[in-house]
Amino acid sequence: MNTASAHEATGAESLRARETLGALYGYVRPHRWAVALGLLLALAGAAGGLLQPLATKALVDRLSSGGTITTILLAMTVLVLLSMVAEAFGAYVLERTAESVVLAARRSLIGRLLRLRISAVDRMQPGDLMSRVTSDTTLLRAVTTRAVVNAATGAVTLVAAVVVMAFLDLVLLGVTLGVVVVVGAVAALLMPKIGQAAERSQAAVGEMSTGLERVFGAFRTVKASGAEERETARVEASARNAWRHGVRGAKWEAVLGTADNLAVELAFLAVLAVGGARVASGDMPVSTLIAFLLYLFFLMEPVYKLVEAASEYQEGAAAIARIKEVDRLDTEPAPPEGGPKRHQGTQAAQEAQSAPGPASVRFENVSFRYGTGLPDIHRKVDFEVPGGGLTAFVGPSGAGKSTLFALIERFHEAIDGRVLVDGEDVMDWPLPELRSAIGYVEQDAPVLAGTLRENLVFAAPRASDDDLHKVIERTRLDTLVEQLPHGLDTLVGHRGSKLSGGERQRIAIARALLRGPRLLLLDEATSQLDAVNELALREVIAETARETTVLVVAHRLSTVTDADRIVVMDAGEVRAIGTHEELVAKDELYAQLAATQLLTSAVRHRK
Repeated sequence: MNTASAHEATGAESLRARETLGALYGYVRPHRWAVALGLLLALAGAAGGLLQPLATKALVDRLSSGGTITTILLAMTVLVLLSMVAEAFGAYVLERTAESVVLAARRSLIGRLLRLRISAVDRMQPGDLMSRVTSDTTLLRAVTTRAVVNAATGAVTLVAAVVVMAFLDLVLLGVTLGVVVVVGAVAALLMPKIGQAAERSQAAVGEMSTGLERVFGAFRTVKASGAEERETARVEASARNAWRHGVRGAKWEAVLGTADNLAVELAFLAVLAVGGARVASGDMPVSTLIAFLLYLFFLMEPVYKLVEAASEYQEGAAAIARIKEVDRLDTEPAPPEGGPKRHQGTQAAQEAQSAPGPASVRFENVSFRYGTGLPDIHRKVDFEVPGGGLTAFVGPSGAGKSTLFALIERFHEAIDGRVLVDGEDVMDWPLPELRSAIGYVEQDAPVLAGTLRENLVFAAPRASDDDLHKVIERTRLDTLVEQLPHGLDTLVGHRGSKLSGGERQRIAIARALLRGPRLLLLDEATSQLDAVNELALREVIAETARETTVLVVAHRLSTVTDADRIVVMDAGEVRAIGTHEELVAKDELYAQLAATQLLTSAVRHRK
């Protein structure tokens, strides 16, 4: 699925009417019987209202003839009560169904968002994606139920009322329809304007969410930089933009509603004038004029429902377009129901999945770039790492070291060449099986909001308490756990805000080790540790390397000197491979990096 590349902007493209209706039906279809019940109840309530003018005509005729009206009054009372009960129950059914539609849409969106490819997420703003789950789905509540039922009941009751009015008097009907046609023309002109305003308002809400996510993602930096006012102004600008488009839509809706009311008032005056003349001339009885006028006012409700349905459709269409844009983004394959299955993938991949012990890694002439027209990150990268031991990747910033790990994890896919784990192309591995064999510590060592325990077992939710405490001791987190007020059940704050950088790194390493991986990827995993903890973690890494394959991206010389092999990268290419002693002797870049870091260490030691 490559169509996502055409949608890099945060605003959604408008869908064609057929696509919108198809998407709308897709949301309604699972709840079609509930919607049908709500529609029937709404029609029953409308039918009661439709009969009242006829009952009124019969009552006036009975009064004119001097007969009793008790039976008619009782019938009208029962009719009104039954109509109210039907409409109330129908409204409850529709509101409940609307909430179910929103829930289903949110579940579908959340599941899809969490399966998006990294490249797709990189093109979008996180806040805008979140607003599609929170804000846009809310608009489905109206368009998938109320709009559908309002359109159906409005159309049916309008036609029924017109038929009865034709039966009462064709001349007065002609006067009424002339005014209604004018209102319909006005509505047709205003609907696109309402839809455009709604779409732009939702896009602005997405921008506001993006702005807030941007601020809270670097909250301390914002405060330390004294940027509160500037960031407030930035988010307020999006809020004002949403307000402006919302007001614009409200303006057109107000014009439309006013035109609706004006049409009824004008029709009333025209019918009163023409009908009064016909009553005076004896062409029609006064009871017929009264019934016709009641039907004229009755028309207000179906016409209003049709106008409201059209307005809700325009707003819902804008939300559907934004939601459907997510459906066009690239996603990773969904895991099979019931968890990963060992039988997936090629025969070689099945054997690789079940292979015990450390995993081997090989890059065969791998080239990669993040997108068409962008510079190459890797060019013909070729190296092999046997199972077990410690392999370090060094080189200047931007050499493509961290991207190697992204290709192994299949966060991105090579455009040329192959990445192999245990001799099998990662593209042939079932994705859940591949990642379950890997422990990965990112460069910024993210910690999620929640408790310390939840973070530690995040990649291994079934880990035993015994395994958990062993990992805590290995990564020197036991002192931290003892100091926390609630131990492992202490909340760590948003993104681990209550922890130091070194503590977050140790938690990330412990999380990866608890998984018991066959391949451990450490991206600058000790960069924020003090000397004592770094030494302890280096010992843990060395110990781990005896039983699994450890790949390390590092800039500190102390991290790589004891590595079994070091891969030197520069400008997206493998420059040299060897041990520390070999590379110091034969590779100028590595010797320069080593000398610089040794000098830095010496200066720090003297201080």
